[in-house]
Amino acid sequence: MSNDLILIVDDETSVTEVVSLYLQRDGFKTVAVHDGPSALESAAHEQPALVVLDLMLPGLNGLETMRRLRAAGPIPIILLTARSQEADRILGLELGADDYIVKPFSPQELVARVRAVLRRAGPPVAEPADERPVAYAGLDIDPLSRTVMVAGRQRELTAKEFDLLLFMARHPRQVFTRAQLLEHVWGFNEYVDPSTVTVHIRRLREKIESDPAQPQLLQTVWGVGYKFEPPA
Repeated sequence: MSNDLILIVDDETSVTEVVSLYLQRDGFKTVAVHDGPSALESAAHEQPALVVLDLMLPGLNGLETMRRLRAAGPIPIILLTARSQEADRILGLELGADDYIVKPFSPQELVARVRAVLRRAGPPVAEPADERPVAYAGLDIDPLSRTVMVAGRQRELTAKEFDLLLFMARHPRQVFTRAQLLEHVWGFNEYVDPSTVTVHIRRLREKIESDPAQPQLLQTVWGVGYKFEPPA
């Protein structure tokens, strides 16, 4: 994987040209394509550090392209969306997009978001204390192997889902706002959408709660945020 190559996928040539220009000015290399199949082929061949992906693509749409990119490997993805595509933006986050930006957008803001996502996607610097496992009745979290066991069965989590669960489990019963979770888990950045936390909490509940509709571990504190309630 090239650590400075950005793949830009948009069917509007004017968009790919402007985005490429600003990213190149900031020191990145770029490859631009204009449809989903070309994006998949280019990603497999070029192994970019990040993909900027438009949702409105001809033929293979952006969401399906993202699904296939995700299936091929853990590559950071920033979605480009129109204001009318709120449902698709939320679905994109649920499917694992790292961020999104709404058209029309500032090219400088897009460059800043690219850098922010790449920083968050980098390997965390762990202190020795961070290697200690966290264990509750029926829930075991091992930072060394980055595995989570629920009632003896391993659950597959994304990197950020694991980081979020580990952080909250290490601070039981403490209430965190979405902004605080962004700061501690993602690394606070003004460009991170707070709804990212909501989406990750929802996905975690689906994976570790016996009844996601009535969560016992990851509880909502209305008007404030979320807390981890240890199992009885």
